[in-house]
Amino acid sequence: MLRIENVSKTFFPGSVNEKKALDNISLHMVPGDFVTVIGSNGAGKSTILNSIAGVFPIDSGKIIIDATDISKMPEHKRAKYIGRVFQDPMLGTAAGMMIEENLAIAARRGKTPGFSWAIKEEERQAFREMLRELDLGLEDRLTARVGLLSGGQRQALTLLMATMQQPKLLLLDEHTAALDPKTADKVLKLTRSIISRHHLTTLMITHNMRDALRFGNRLIMMNAGHIVVDVEGMEKDRLTIPDLLALFEKAAGAALDNDRVLLG
Repeated sequence: MLRIENVSKTFFPGSVNEKKALDNISLHMVPGDFVTVIGSNGAGKSTILNSIAGVFPIDSGKIIIDATDISKMPEHKRAKYIGRVFQDPMLGTAAGMMIEENLAIAARRGKTPGFSWAIKEEERQAFREMLRELDLGLEDRLTARVGLLSGGQRQALTLLMATMQQPKLLLLDEHTAALDPKTADKVLKLTRSIISRHHLTTLMITHNMRDALRFGNRLIMMNAGHIVVDVEGMEKDRLTIPDLLALFEKAAGAALDNDRVLLG
């Protein structure tokens, strides 16, 4: 499903600010994989997601989704393969538009615009049913402006929009980091439910070790642009946070020194 082959990315090459973010990294995911990604600041977590999404070009290597090489494909063309939810709840939706208008945009992703793009009543009913499953009371607020929603409501709506067309790959970039713990837990449970229902192949960055162990069938830990830990299945299920820290120290040759990850 996803093949990252020998990908490297260096920012500001040849300058005093040169930073090798990805160093000849490879990652293969099979259909239905739900992979959580954890690591310290600067480990390369966000860089790998941005490389897949096409936010910036990679220096070398290949990125392949479902047998299609997207390595040099512009970001807007990759949208037909990829759904994404960002860390900032303000991203991913149009704040000045109504909920139903945002959902209609998501429903029409990849389609050619035409005169029949007006929202039909049967679509509104389908949107209500989708929103009802979120259990946030949004099914009765189709005409509300998205900018009036809470952060948790917006993030849940963004998740729904990102998965509506059942993308080949779902990218979750610390999508609960800006939410309070109770709301974050609700969005994570909703995330797991949607991924399971549609059997979505998913790559989720998190700063929280507990969440990295609780969610997904596979966990990778990054350090200095490399994948230093890669566990899945029963091996992952048996891990505790101390186990994970020990694995990291053994693989990286140093203890994890990042308060955000340790306290998460």
